[in-house]
Amino acid sequence: MNALFFVLGIPLLGSLVLALFGHRSFARDVNVLFSLLSFLAACVLTVQVINNGPAWYWSRQFYIDPLNVFLVTLTAFVSLSTAIFSRPYMLIEQDHGKMTPPRMRLYHSMYQLFGFTMLLGFTTNNLGLLWVAMEAATLTTVLLVSVYRTAASLEAAWKYFILCGVGIAQALFGTILLYMAAERVLGPENATLLWTNLNDIKAQLDPTIVTLAFVFLLIGYGTKVGLVPLHSWLPDAHAEGPTPVSAVLSGLLLNVAMYAVLRCKVLTDGALGTAMAGHIMMGFGLLSVTVAAFFLSRQKDVKRMFAYSSIEHMGLITFAFGMGTPVANFAGLLHMTVHSLVKSAIFFTVGHATQKAGTQMMSEIRGLIKVNPTVGWGLMIGVMAILGMPPFGVFASEFLILTTAMREQPWAAPFLFLALGVAFASILVRVLPMVFGDTELKPLAHPPALIPVFAHLLLALVLGLYIPPYLNGWYVQAAKMLGS
Repeated sequence: MNALFFVLGIPLLGSLVLALFGHRSFARDVNVLFSLLSFLAACVLTVQVINNGPAWYWSRQFYIDPLNVFLVTLTAFVSLSTAIFSRPYMLIEQDHGKMTPPRMRLYHSMYQLFGFTMLLGFTTNNLGLLWVAMEAATLTTVLLVSVYRTAASLEAAWKYFILCGVGIAQALFGTILLYMAAERVLGPENATLLWTNLNDIKAQLDPTIVTLAFVFLLIGYGTKVGLVPLHSWLPDAHAEGPTPVSAVLSGLLLNVAMYAVLRCKVLTDGALGTAMAGHIMMGFGLLSVTVAAFFLSRQKDVKRMFAYSSIEHMGLITFAFGMGTPVANFAGLLHMTVHSLVKSAIFFTVGHATQKAGTQMMSEIRGLIKVNPTVGWGLMIGVMAILGMPPFGVFASEFLILTTAMREQPWAAPFLFLALGVAFASILVRVLPMVFGDTELKPLAHPPALIPVFAHLLLALVLGLYIPPYLNGWYVQAAKMLGS
C-alpha cells in the first residue's frame, strides 16, 4: 500500500471521527494526532519520490512530481503546526462563549476535511478532479469562516461563497474547454483530462480553444488566489473567521489555487508557443501587488491588514511565474514556501494578541512585549521576515524576483519597488506600537502555543541562509518544468 493512500486517507478519516467526537475535550488532541499522521505520511511519500522519481497512482488518476511533492509536505506541516496552535486558542474562544460544543465539532471535522481537499487538489492528475477539490475546499472554508455565527462572520462567509462560487464556475468552463481541445486531438473515445496526457499532446492542442480556456481558468482559480480585482472576499474571510482558519487560508489554500494556475499555464505555453499566458499573469500580479500595497495603509483591523499582505505576496508570486524564466520560477516556488511559513506564524501571534486585547483593532492592541514577550517578539520577527528583511527567506526570494524583473521586464521594476516600499512602511508603522507601546493588558488564561511560531520563523531563516540540496533539487526541477 503506497504512502499516498495514507496522505489522503488520514485526514478524511479524521474528518469522520471528529464529526462524531469533535465536541469532546479530547478532540483538540485528536485533531493534532491526525494532522501529525498526515505529515508523517507526506514525509514518507516525499522519500519515495526522491528515491524513485515521479509516480502515477490508481489508473494514473494521481501523479506526484517535483512540482507538487514539496507542496504536499508543506501543506501537511503547516496543517500540523496550525492544529497545535489551535489547541489553546480554541479553548480560550470556548471560554469566551464564542465556541459551543456543536461549533467545536464542526470546526474540528471541517479542519480535517479542508486538509483533505487541499491534499487532493495537489496530488490529483485529473484536472476535473482538481476542480472538484477546489470546490470542496470552498465549501469547507465557508463553514469554517462562519463558525462563530455572528452577523459579520455570516456575511463574510456568504460573500466568500458567492464570489468564489462564481470564480469556480469560470474555472469549470475553462476545464470543459480543455477537454474540447483534447477531444479534437485524441477523439471522443480517448479524450481525457489527465494532466500528464494533455502535457504530452499540448503542442497539438487548438491554440484558440486553449487561449480561451486559460483566460477562464485564470479568472476562476485567480479568484481563489486573491488576485485583484477578484480579491474582495479575502480580507473579510480572514477578519471574521477564527485565526487558525486565517492561517491555513493565507498559508495553504492560496497555494493550491496558484498550483492549479501553474498546471494550466504549462499546457497553454506548449499549445501557443508564445508568452501570452505569462503576460496575462504578470499583469494580474503587478496589479495585485500595487493595489494591495496601497490598501494596506488604510487598514485598522490587524487581520484585514495581513490579509491584504497575502494579496500583495500572491501577486508577487504570480508576477514571478508570469516572467517564466528558470530563475523567476525558482524564486516563485521559494516565495510560496516562505510566505506560507511566515504568514501563518504571524497569524498565530496575531491570534494570541487579539485574544489578549479582546479586539482586532490595531489602535487598541499595545505593549505585547510587556504582556507576553514571546508573543511580542514573535510578531515583530515575523513582520520583519514578511517585509523582506535579510537574512530571512522572503528577502532571498524577493531579491531574485526583483533582479529578474530588472533584467527581463525593466518596465515593471519601478512599480514593484514602489509597492514593496509602501507595504513596508504601512505595516511597520502599525506593528511597532502594537509590540512596544504601553498597556495594562493581563496575560491569557491558558498558555499560548508558541512553538509553531518560532518553528516556522526558524525554517524561514534557514531558507534565507541555506537551501538544503534535496529541496534545491525540487525547486530546480519544478522550475524547469514550469518553463517548458
